[in-house]
Amino acid sequence: MLHQTRGRITRDNGAAIDALKKRAAEWEVPLTQEAAGFCFHVWNSKATLYPDETGVTIEISSPEQRLLQTLQGSLTELFEECLLCPKWDEVAEGALAPGMSLMQVASVTKRSPGFTRVRLEGHDAERFGAGNYHFRLLIPRRGRPPCWPRIAASGRTVWPEGDDALHRPVYTTVAHGQDWIEFDIFEHQGSPTSAWVAEDPTDRTIGIIGPGGGGCPDSQNLFLFGDETALPAIIRMLQEAKGEVRAFVRARRDDLCELAADDRVSGVADLMPALQALELGDGAHVWFAGHADQARAARTYLTGQGLQKRDFIAAAYWS
Repeated sequence: MLHQTRGRITRDNGAAIDALKKRAAEWEVPLTQEAAGFCFHVWNSKATLYPDETGVTIEISSPEQRLLQTLQGSLTELFEECLLCPKWDEVAEGALAPGMSLMQVASVTKRSPGFTRVRLEGHDAERFGAGNYHFRLLIPRRGRPPCWPRIAASGRTVWPEGDDALHRPVYTTVAHGQDWIEFDIFEHQGSPTSAWVAEDPTDRTIGIIGPGGGGCPDSQNLFLFGDETALPAIIRMLQEAKGEVRAFVRARRDDLCELAADDRVSGVADLMPALQALELGDGAHVWFAGHADQARAARTYLTGQGLQKRDFIAAAYWS
């Protein structure tokens, strides 16, 4: 099923098209010009701008309602920055933010000295277990009732601010079923999420939003590099990789859990020297995640080795 909506801007169609071209360049996503309009392709969705003498018509289509609403909100925000206010045929005013679900904390289990696993249950949990690995956990400030983000009349998502502002860390679904997902929290001092889980939130309602952020690279020769924060994603990729895969991890051995017995996993003291010592053959794909500085260094090194953007991922998981 294809979900669709239309909008209209009744002034300065040139400014709207220029803004869309700039956004496409920033996001490195396709923008194509057809006979009657300009097509913007992102998130498996399409937005087409049709300029005319009095303004511009916007048409959005997407295979998922949440993706359509996400793109609708993103375009609204983009055009409002140019003082252009699109009027949409349909807006889910008052609905929860696109992709957001309310879940119940079913269990909290200590897995290792550094990791705690949390299980969430909800009727649409299944969509967080397929495809993209990541989601944002929405944690209200301690002592405040939850105030969730909702869609405004304009089509934009309005997030709570001030005392109602939410902590929004990104986590990885490591296990899932039809009505549940599990994720691991790496506990460290000063983390609002560590403080939240220390209070044992079992039976509380919590918000999550997503999924996004990609999944397992489609490669027959995959090399994974990550620190403690990347272990949940590495666990998933070791389960799902279609070809040969090796992982190099910087973490305490007693935090490796099931990875400690996996002969595809090697412990290293530092990720960058391990990456630099690797002989990359034809068809190799490198996935690297950790501190922002190391991700930046990995990106520079791999580019210098002649790898194209399609051949590696270097992600900053913390800073």
